[in-house]
Amino acid sequence: MRIGLDMMGGDYAPGEAVKGVKLFFDTVTSDAHLVLIGDEAALKPLLEEAQLDVSRYTVVHASQVIGMNEHPTRALKEKQQSSIAIGFYLLQHKKIDAFISAGNTGAMMVGTFYSIKAIEGVQRPTIATLVPRENGTYGLLLDVGLNADCKPENLVQFAILGSLYSKHILNEATPRVGLLNIGEEEGKGNLLAQAAYPMLKDETRIHFVGNVEGRDIFTDKSDVIVCEGFTGNIVLKMAESFHEIARRRGIDDEYIDRFDFEYYGGTPVLGVSEPVIIGHGISHQRAFKNMIGVAERMLETQLLEKIKESFIAK
Repeated sequence: MRIGLDMMGGDYAPGEAVKGVKLFFDTVTSDAHLVLIGDEAALKPLLEEAQLDVSRYTVVHASQVIGMNEHPTRALKEKQQSSIAIGFYLLQHKKIDAFISAGNTGAMMVGTFYSIKAIEGVQRPTIATLVPRENGTYGLLLDVGLNADCKPENLVQFAILGSLYSKHILNEATPRVGLLNIGEEEGKGNLLAQAAYPMLKDETRIHFVGNVEGRDIFTDKSDVIVCEGFTGNIVLKMAESFHEIARRRGIDDEYIDRFDFEYYGGTPVLGVSEPVIIGHGISHQRAFKNMIGVAERMLETQLLEKIKESFIAK
């Protein structure tokens, strides 16, 4: 498998990206070949210093970089030689099997939708995040920001996508799906939640366990929690703040440490036809290493093929 990595994306690129590649090579037994996309002049001394096995990676030169604050659509159009644009070109033309970047999130989303498209039958692709649970495992929350406004059928599809990810990536045999709501009883919530509940209940491709409340997010009550992206993004940003507050206050707690986004690296875009993983702009080496691991796992388990089969079967 060939995994493409944007070496110029993120506040600490390319240095932390190179360190992440080295950490992956040093700690993970893998047959993956990494395609490192970026400015050769900037990468060469860093790669030489890291003393990486040259047989395990290839450098593809990119003369341009899309800045974090640039307009996504305009930047992609005007910077065809940027690391993000080249990454999507390689993915679209099957030169790589997955693409990872911690660069401009908007450019990554525009590139995803205009280069590789959604899987047939998926109305709206979604982005998900891992949720640390008190028992030491991870749940999955989606959507976390891509779809601020949703229809009930969108939440049903998020549940299907999340269930497949939970089963094949997180190894949950029969993922339990919960609908994020303001009460446990059926009929609770706003119009979206009230309309989505019976549709989720009738969906045969998931194991729906009913409503879950905010207090249940970090417990073992469900494995997949679905909501529209407005609520999901608020939950995500609040959860990320736990680790930041604890660090500022000098609190050392193993559970709180798992709220550090570097534990899971990046956010997969679910529902598109090729693996795309978007990293945090402040990613360091551990985040890059973990993003590569997620991409590898998605390819090994043939997750996208299973998603395609699920939607075709319906």
